[in-house]
Amino acid sequence: MAAKGKQNLLKSVRQRRFLNKEFQSFRADLVEYARTYYPDRINDFSEASMGGALLDFAAYVGDVMSFYLDHQFSELDPETAVEDINIERGLRNAGVEISGASPAVGDITFFIEVPAIASDSGFVPKESCLPIIKEGTKLTSDNGVQFNLTEDIDFSETNQVGELTAEITISQTNNLNEPVFFVLTRKGVCISGRVSVDTFEVGDFVSFRRLTLSNPNISDIISVTDDEGNRYYQTDSLSQDTVYEKAANVNSDNDIVDNSLELRSAPYRFITETSITNRKTTLIFGGGNADTLNDDIIPDPSEFAIPLFGKKTFSRFSLDPNQLLNSPTLGIAASDTTVRVVYRSGGGLLHNVDANTINTISDLVIVFPSTVDAQDAQAIVSKVDILNEEVASGGDDPLTTDELKGLIQSARNSQNRIVTKQDLLSRIYTMPSSFGRVFRAGIRPATNNPLTSELYIISRDSAGNLITAPDTLKENLKTYLNDYRLISDSIDILDAPIINISVNFEVIVDIAYDRNLVLQDVLEKVKEYFNIKNFNIDQPIVLSDVTSLIYNNEGIVSVTNVEIKNIIGEISDRVYSNVAINVKNNTKKNIIFPRQGGIFEVKFPDEDIQGTATWGLDV
Repeated sequence: MAAKGKQNLLKSVRQRRFLNKEFQSFRADLVEYARTYYPDRINDFSEASMGGALLDFAAYVGDVMSFYLDHQFSELDPETAVEDINIERGLRNAGVEISGASPAVGDITFFIEVPAIASDSGFVPKESCLPIIKEGTKLTSDNGVQFNLTEDIDFSETNQVGELTAEITISQTNNLNEPVFFVLTRKGVCISGRVSVDTFEVGDFVSFRRLTLSNPNISDIISVTDDEGNRYYQTDSLSQDTVYEKAANVNSDNDIVDNSLELRSAPYRFITETSITNRKTTLIFGGGNADTLNDDIIPDPSEFAIPLFGKKTFSRFSLDPNQLLNSPTLGIAASDTTVRVVYRSGGGLLHNVDANTINTISDLVIVFPSTVDAQDAQAIVSKVDILNEEVASGGDDPLTTDELKGLIQSARNSQNRIVTKQDLLSRIYTMPSSFGRVFRAGIRPATNNPLTSELYIISRDSAGNLITAPDTLKENLKTYLNDYRLISDSIDILDAPIINISVNFEVIVDIAYDRNLVLQDVLEKVKEYFNIKNFNIDQPIVLSDVTSLIYNNEGIVSVTNVEIKNIIGEISDRVYSNVAINVKNNTKKNIIFPRQGGIFEVKFPDEDIQGTATWGLDV
């Protein structure tokens, strides 16, 4: 019985405590354990004794192991991680792009001086002297920041009626006051940063080859090519086998939509990774070998196994699963060639230069027609000038590690597909502007199909007036949205009806005020209220808001009348849309509603917004 009681006592003492995490707790438990199980061997557990030293060693090891356990657990969560490698892994898993310093962007005005020649319609710029300033032309600001032209500037480009799109002014005349030289002006978008070229000699095939660029803060991979003439496309993932590419719009609406959006097959592709420590970018190519291309969508595992044909017995053999990834379905990797990478790097707050500070051309890339006279070409090149009339903006320093970690939660909630109305509108408004700009978009459910949405869109012309969206823009939008919509969803792209209106109001002004000045102030505020930038598709006009806007002006005693009318056709050389509505029938509870998918527009505010003011004593 005594032995049994002692056994139960020891069993109860052997209970482990797993919440101990620091040195003193570990040592206290070890002292209790040693005194219980080894009382006859060691009695002295003081700090200066041998037993105390052994307990200190064991408690120290436990304390260190506990620390690293807590540390490793914290490193599993990118929001609490402190090691760069773990933070970087968490950012990639969440889909947060690690980028370097951002470049600045600005509109640069280019000036050229060309000879004038006589024509049937008068003096015009000499056609053979109209050059193209090519993409890649380098400019330098006063503080040494380099800018690069992003698109060609064609001074010979004409509009639909055959007139040059460049702004033309006379710079020099002869004794008869006839033009001798013209100055042609056009604007081009320039982005800051230095364009560099890295060349890599690659040997035998390596799946998912990695090439690291030499400069940090890469803002754009301009091109990746090899000696065989293959072009490598940058994609979001190696499983993405198509990319969007722009092509010049040759249709009649090219004055509104510069480029057409086309899908391109991308068998040669790569993705990028940026290090959070040095901000250098690594290119990761596909897993397929161009020398062994085949049409298999999924690799056949038997091709990688040891041949067993004709054998009645065989031993165990190995199969490498990684060989299944060596397929062109994840892109083709370069091998036995030279890869040439052209990229733009650099950025920061210092790249946001002031107006009139970009005025030096460090490398002019210009092309003339073949019929140009060499002397004329040389004279034009010597007088090319530039100026940034506005500040270059957009440059920013790299995000810190803590700032990048703050983006993880929002990135996890983001999605790469269209589910809600807000998702669709976000995709529409973020389509690159060179493919056409949707000024306003509105979405309605179709009445005859619950899986169909009706998308109404509208665009603007160069004067800022609403116009029907061009067909090329609709095709580009169709191509762009198709990859993001759910397979069961259908979207009908329709033209939003433009409802032109006029506004007339009558007010009574306090006799102590100049009624003309009061009326002028009211007119300006009403014009601002009806500015098309403040209106969306399907947005109604609340008459009480208009009345309140007028009444709250200083000097207004009363608003006696506010009238909205629909205008159609042509009036005094002013052309309006042909969309007609009955304003009275479309007014409910003092709110005027447009037609389905329609948008209100005061096209000519100076003529279409009129007011009448009288003094109180005139009533």
